[in-house]
Amino acid sequence: MQIEKFLIRNEFVSSDEITEIKNPYTNEIVKKVYRSNEHHINDSLDYLLNAFNQFKSTPVYLRAELLDKISSKIKNKNEDLAQLITLETGKPLKFSRIEVERAVLTFRLGSEESKRIEGEVLSLDILKGSENVTGIVKRFPLGIILAITPWNFPINLVAHKLAPALASGNVVLLKPASASLTCGIELVKIIKESCEELKLDYCPVNVVTASGSDIEKFISDERIKLVSFTGSSEVGWKLKKKVNRQKVSLELGGNAGVIVDESADINDSVKKIITGGFGQAGQSCISVQRVFVHENVYDEFEKLLKQETGKVKTGNPFKYDTDVASMITEKDAEKIEDWINEAINEGAVLLTGGKRENAILQPTILVDTKKEMKVNAKEVFAPLITLTRFSTFKEAVEEVNDSDFGLQAGVFTKNIDNAFYAFNNIETGGVIINNVSTYRMDSMPYGGLKDSGNAREGIKYATEEMTERKVMVIS
Repeated sequence: MQIEKFLIRNEFVSSDEITEIKNPYTNEIVKKVYRSNEHHINDSLDYLLNAFNQFKSTPVYLRAELLDKISSKIKNKNEDLAQLITLETGKPLKFSRIEVERAVLTFRLGSEESKRIEGEVLSLDILKGSENVTGIVKRFPLGIILAITPWNFPINLVAHKLAPALASGNVVLLKPASASLTCGIELVKIIKESCEELKLDYCPVNVVTASGSDIEKFISDERIKLVSFTGSSEVGWKLKKKVNRQKVSLELGGNAGVIVDESADINDSVKKIITGGFGQAGQSCISVQRVFVHENVYDEFEKLLKQETGKVKTGNPFKYDTDVASMITEKDAEKIEDWINEAINEGAVLLTGGKRENAILQPTILVDTKKEMKVNAKEVFAPLITLTRFSTFKEAVEEVNDSDFGLQAGVFTKNIDNAFYAFNNIETGGVIINNVSTYRMDSMPYGGLKDSGNAREGIKYATEEMTERKVMVIS
């Protein structure tokens, strides 16, 4: 088995240590990667500091061309990359293919956004003595961005760090998740190839495979200007406490709520909730977790949801019709199995599922739960949904808000007043009408409130996070 190298400076290098990556479904070693150390990280930061001095002055047309080229190369390697995602993470292949398609789009959006980073012209003659004074505001790149990415979308969430960073003239030190290192490495290979084809004698992205603890030692390094982290809330907020003057962009977890009111299309809402709650084993921070259903349609909804959940196919992630494969580790599946049993012991009722085989947890629905149970109060990150009745729409909104998280919510309704009430009152970064919380388009602002984060992704909005304004005043 070939051992994957990591990119430091402008070359792929090896080291004395090796990390093994296991497929969660088979538990077999599928990849071996050389592990970088503190010396490599320090060397990379020195290199990227020099690379930034060149890349920040790169003309916009060249940045746009670079991002277009990256997008095209991903498209040309779409099946290989999809297979790699499934190999490393156990994600069902049909979802891996969709993820690669989205990464193609994400880099293309980055190319487009590089051409329209906005500035302003200000009339400053608003007070006597400032006659004929004008201000020009322009956005400038920050410098080195430390991008720490998760395993559950190991290609597209890397793209969401790299595309806006490169579009705005920044350089990036990428730390992919340990469970999906080669996905990050493959993307950086594509970036390096693209730079070489454009005759750039440097690469604005380096990738390291060090442990999280090694990376944390550099979290406050003055060479790093922004730490962009996607992952668990617990880790994200701890990282924020360790930085000094760096900007910190956090996209964290959730326990998404979805409301189904009495006017909703029940068949449509059931279909979408099953995909949004159980697809890729519920391992998404906006996966449907808590479902609130109006009492007038509850019985019909529960019956149909249970019936359709029985049709969800579990098993081998490389089979195209598989909806739910393994969770990322057996330990994670065991944890949620314990949470389910704990809820049942405290009075919850198991409607369907609840069984575990190794790392595979069957799609599970719990009813009669209490809000303080872990299956409601915590982020399950698993194929598990809880059902709760409500009487009034206001009550349902309050239930959704009764959470430490606030990433996205879904609302199924044909009542326009309810739709706008939800938009105005649900405490999340996004409210998705007539679809599930799991919906995300790569151009939209994406991020949360409360424990779910402090920033917004989506190419335009991430570009704003990755630049700073400077004003020139002309008299």
